Amino acid sequence: MSVELYPGEAGEQTKETHIPMPAGSFWPMVFAFGLTLMAAGLVTHWVISAVGLVVFIRAGVGWWHNVIPHEEHEAIEVNIALRPAPIELGKRSVSHLAPGQGGHRVRVPETIHPYSAGLWGGLAGGAAMAALACLYGLIAQHSIWYPVNLLAGVVIPDMGSSTLDQLRAFNSTAFIAATVGHITISIMMGVVYAVMLPMFPKYAPFWAGILMPVIWSGLVATTLNILNPALNSRINWPWFVVCQLGFGLVGGFFIARSTNIRTLQSWSLADRAFLHVGKPGGEGPK
Repeated sequence: MSVELYPGEAGEQTKETHIPMPAGSFWPMVFAFGLTLMAAGLVTHWVISAVGLVVFIRAGVGWWHNVIPHEEHEAIEVNIALRPAPIELGKRSVSHLAPGQGGHRVRVPETIHPYSAGLWGGLAGGAAMAALACLYGLIAQHSIWYPVNLLAGVVIPDMGSSTLDQLRAFNSTAFIAATVGHITISIMMGVVYAVMLPMFPKYAPFWAGILMPVIWSGLVATTLNILNPALNSRINWPWFVVCQLGFGLVGGFFIARSTNIRTLQSWSLADRAFLHVGKPGGEGPK
């Protein structure tokens, strides 16, 4: 026996003019009303409970006959004008990868960058960032020590209240604090870049060189405005973003150009199990 199928919700594509549906009934509402009267009589008068009992029994019998021995139905007319267009089923199929088949893996990325690439990329990006910061100091403040002292203000809060002449002058303590902090943060961000870049096989230069520095700049500005507002007011934030972009572009370029390390996910099932499997049509496994 062949069955003709009509895609779509039930009744949407049927050729019948009417659809049988369960008949409506008012007895459930009457049943609930009788039950309410029975409960109300407990705190008012027994006559109300008696009336409620009669209504309750009558509604129960009527409701019973609606469904037993056969459920009552009524024919609902199908509006042909509201029928949707037939749904076209695609003929494409899904190809499933078998275990051990080339390219089959359960985790990404397939290749990663070594941590050493993040270290050297972070140092290279930090050097580019430092050069841009010193260039800003020469142009805007006529001193390369101005951005250095501002950077030291992250760990030396008193630097935020220093005078303009003090920020332009060399400070050995501030220089050491800024150098150590800048190198440490640059290496940490370089390692983060090395880990994140393989996660974005497409448009990695955009993620590394533009988007991440912008997000990082916004995070630093918001945090510094809360921790040290005086220092925050001394920073030229457009130039700070330019320095961050320099770090991202240079560091991301160094990391992206490093040697990629293939993970076990790129290996076949036989290679991961350290089995020697012969080629199809040749020798079998040994």
